Formats: sequence, structure tokens, C-alpha cells
Amino acid sequence: MSDFPQHAVTRSAKLATLPLGFAGRTALGLGKRIGGKSAELVAQEIQQRTSEQIFRVLGELKGGAMKLGQALSIFEAALPPEIAGPYRATLTKLQDAAPPLPASTVHAVLTEQLGDDWRENFLAFDDTPTAAASIGQVHKAVWHDGREVAVKIQYPGAGKALLSDFNQLARLGKLFGVLLPGLDIKAVLGELRERVAEELDYLREAEAQHAFATAYHGDPDVCVPDVIAANEQILVTEWMDGTPLSKIISAGTKEQRDRSGLLFVRFLFSSPARAGMLHADPHPGNYRVLPDGRLGVLDFGAVNRMPDGYPDVFGTLTRIFNKGDMETVVQGLRDEGFIRPHIEVDKEALRAFLAPYVEPTQVEEFTFSREWLQRQMAAVTDLRPTNVVRQLNLPPSYVLINRVHAAGIGVLCQLGTTARFRDEVVRWVPGFADDDPDGRATALAAS
Repeated sequence: MSDFPQHAVTRSAKLATLPLGFAGRTALGLGKRIGGKSAELVAQEIQQRTSEQIFRVLGELKGGAMKLGQALSIFEAALPPEIAGPYRATLTKLQDAAPPLPASTVHAVLTEQLGDDWRENFLAFDDTPTAAASIGQVHKAVWHDGREVAVKIQYPGAGKALLSDFNQLARLGKLFGVLLPGLDIKAVLGELRERVAEELDYLREAEAQHAFATAYHGDPDVCVPDVIAANEQILVTEWMDGTPLSKIISAGTKEQRDRSGLLFVRFLFSSPARAGMLHADPHPGNYRVLPDGRLGVLDFGAVNRMPDGYPDVFGTLTRIFNKGDMETVVQGLRDEGFIRPHIEVDKEALRAFLAPYVEPTQVEEFTFSREWLQRQMAAVTDLRPTNVVRQLNLPPSYVLINRVHAAGIGVLCQLGTTARFRDEVVRWVPGFADDDPDGRATALAAS
């Protein structure tokens, strides 16, 4: 745990560098303006340096700071590559190479959570973790009845460190206001804090995973391992073998990448109607391609509970966008809180920003690629205060949905998938089809 900045003083000191740095840059900017430099150029310099510092510090920390950085990833399009690139690289390193707990600590946690006789639950237990993430790690074991299982163990102190981060970040509202003037950062932080608190509760995660496993039981496309046992910090589930999606991305055939991407989208779009929840961590490490071709899904700590299914507004506004009625789109975004009352946006700039999210719904078959995403994002990668991305808000109820959309498009571009994505939107997203005013997804889920 040496590179998990757990100690409250250490973490607070890192986060405290943000407002101090901003104050220094603001004073420097005032001096330049007195010296005759234009206000816009000074503001642009301050924003660039502020954003660089924000993303560097957030990337260095695990816990709540990293969660916030992930949630803000949708706004990376507003940042130049020299800022966003190193930040993304840091996050990827943290996600893929979290330091494992030593065996002695693992045993101590198991003893504390399950009792001195914890080994009686298992016929075998592998002390070397198969995966390590931001708040816990997974071990392979054999349950007492002979079933292979995955045992997820939460890091000691992870909860305290996470929640401490949010207490610190809540004080930085003014700083984020400079970088993203349209964003209500306090509301975003409040929503993230609640969702992260849920991730720390493995009993709640067990409830969500069991609901998904039940909803997709016997499904020809998706497999979710069911829960065997759980308490607040230990989660035991069925073991699932398969090829990690990251390997399909790097070495899969075109056919494998196409099918994996299609099933990935089908799972994300269908789950609100089928399970009443959205899997909110679409990281390639949480997906497996099983030998029978199904897509296996892991890690249900981050879910968005959507008992009423997918919000109609997404399908409706996407359909209206495709018809070219930007006036109605802007008003719809205002009504939902994506554009705050005091903010005016350039409609054509907004159209350019929304295009990558909407374009796949305009054609029968679509190919995602890194090059396509780079072309789309090139239109909004500047630091001028008028950049439309900087004017947008992220309403609390949409924090996780937007995280899934942004990250999901990234995964599809990594896969380079070609598929009939529009069919999945028509089938599962209420409000998109003209002839589906009542939401076809609900009817399909009930059939």
C-alpha cells in the first residue's frame, strides 16, 4: 500500500496545492493585465495552468480525487493534448497497476471479517490476487462445496481515505468554476460522494450483482456471475473464466471485436429496462469474452439505480437532434439542467460537440475508431472561455450516465467495432423511435 496516499495529512497537502496554485496564478494574471496584456489572453493562460494542475493532482491520488477525475473525463475534450494526455496516462496506470496487499494483510482482513476459522469456508485460497483496483483486490479460491469462486477484499482504510477526499474537494468550487464555468461542481461532488459510499458497501454491491445475475440468467448474449456470500468488506461470487476485453482490443480478430462491441452496447442499453440499473464502470478490465461467445460482466460496485428505466430525454433529444432542430435540443438540455439559466451557448458549437454521441444513431451500420473520435474532438479542443464544453453542466442525476456514455464510446473506439448500433438504440432507448412514444424498451423487457 506504499503508493496509496492514505494518510489524511498527506492527501490534504496534495489537494491543498490546488487553491494555492490558483491564487498565485490569479495574482500573476492581474500583474500582466496592468502591464497591458489582454484580459482574454490572461484568462486563457490562467485556465490552461489551472487545468494542468487540477488533472495532475487528481491523477496522483487514488480514492475520491481519482473518482472525480474519472467523472470529469467528459470535459477532457476542452483540454489540449499536453494536459489531458499525461492525466489519462496516470489514471490508466493507477487502474491497471494498483499495488496488491501482502498476504499477511489479506489474512488479517479475512480474520477480522470472517473470524479465526475463515479457512473453513474454503477448500483452497490463492494468496496472490488476480486483480487489484482502487479500493480492493480479488483472489481466486475454492468454496467449501467445491465451486471455484472470486473473493473480493476491500483495502483497510479505503473508505476513510475516499470520503476524506470529498471533504477536501468540496472546498475547491471556485477553482473548478474557472476551468468549467458552466459546471455546478458542488452538486457533482455530492452525487459522486453518495455513489462512492455505495461502492464501499459490499453488501449493497452484492445486492446489485445478484439483481443483474437474475435479470440475465440464461441470456444468450450476457453472463453475470451470481453472489455466494457477502458482508460489508468481503464479497464472494462465482468464478468466471474468459478472455479479458483488453486482450480482444489488442489481439482479437475483427469478428471478435465487432461482436464484443455490439454485446457491450446491448448490455449497457438493455440493463436499465431489464435490471433497473446501469453498470457504471465500463472499464475493459470488467468484461470478459467467454468461450461460448457471451460477454461476461464483473464488478457491480458502481451502478446507477434506474427503477424507471432509461430516461426518455436521451432518446427524444437524440431523435430531435437528428432532425436538425437545435432550438428544441438546447431547450431540452436547459430543462434537464445541462445548461444552467445564466449560460448562453453557441448552437453550432454544441452541435459539433454532440455529434460523436449522436452520429452512430444516424446510419444503419457504424464503425467506431480512434481516428474518428480524434476528428470529432478536434472541434472542441481549445481553451477559450467560449468553448462550449466549458459552458455545460453535469446534473447530479446524470453523473454516472455521462460517465458510462463517455467511457463506453472510448471502449468502442479501442475495439474498432463495426455493427448495427442504431438497432440497439431503437430497441432499448425509449423516445428514440418516432413510432415508440410509450417506450418500446419497457415492452421488450416484459416479454
